[in-house]
Amino acid sequence: MVAFGITLTRIEGAAAQAREFEEAGFDIVGTGEHVSFNVSVSNSFISLAAAAGATSRIELMSTIVLVPLYPAALLAKLAATLDVASGGRYHLGVGIGGELPREFEACGVPVAERGPRTDEALALCRRLFSEREVDFDGRFTTCRGVTIDPAPIQRPLPIWVAGRQKAAMRRAADLADGWLPYMYTPEMLHESIEMIDTIRRADGKPPIRRGLFIFTCVHPNGDEARRMAAERLSKQYAQDFSRLVGRYALAGTPDEVATQLRPFLDAGAETVMLSSACHQSYVDENHRLLAAEVLPAFR
Repeated sequence: MVAFGITLTRIEGAAAQAREFEEAGFDIVGTGEHVSFNVSVSNSFISLAAAAGATSRIELMSTIVLVPLYPAALLAKLAATLDVASGGRYHLGVGIGGELPREFEACGVPVAERGPRTDEALALCRRLFSEREVDFDGRFTTCRGVTIDPAPIQRPLPIWVAGRQKAAMRRAADLADGWLPYMYTPEMLHESIEMIDTIRRADGKPPIRRGLFIFTCVHPNGDEARRMAAERLSKQYAQDFSRLVGRYALAGTPDEVATQLRPFLDAGAETVMLSSACHQSYVDENHRLLAAEVLPAFR
């Protein structure tokens, strides 16, 4: 069965919104993060910690943590602590960022190093999640006898790699449990899963967990849904999305959105993270329509 997640839209009301999502029947609650972005955005660990304390069943997923902006051992500590605090419900979704170099500059991290820093950090996190007194000599991190205590409840704590390019697919194949691409078509999703699993088979690893992150707007008037999605995403990414919504987002009436979603499931998506692409005054209704009129078609 497909697992459906939904992302938080309220920084100041994360706990209450997470409870609403749990009661509405969503399987996962997620949130992303930036230090500085085009729109207001939270920190993943803080918002999901609030969500964890307010819920008991729904899974938690960072969508995504900007790995290169964290010291690797601190990242491992935050993830392990959140998994323990939530009773073993946390999934570490990761990405390299880079679309806004100013936030890298503000954190003292060269934007050109974001890929290698992420690869090294994930390799170290894997060890810190499962070993004690870890010694590590890397390009960016050196540690001697480091133990993360308490360790994560989940063994292993699930790591999901997000992205769009082949470097991200290789990172997912080598260092992750799940693949969570965004701004994808069903064809792109299928091809990426095939590539990742081919690499993993050669390395003697099981198939990757198959996810999808996709922006969504549902409205009784399909044209209004598409207009809202284009307006929101254009502001969020500082570019014109009017011609991209039909390719990379789910937008329309409930029946239209269900029809648009099905090819992604046929392409292999087993975990779908939905993120509202609409103005703030409409997000509650968008979430209601998703839970009441879209998700039942796939239950």
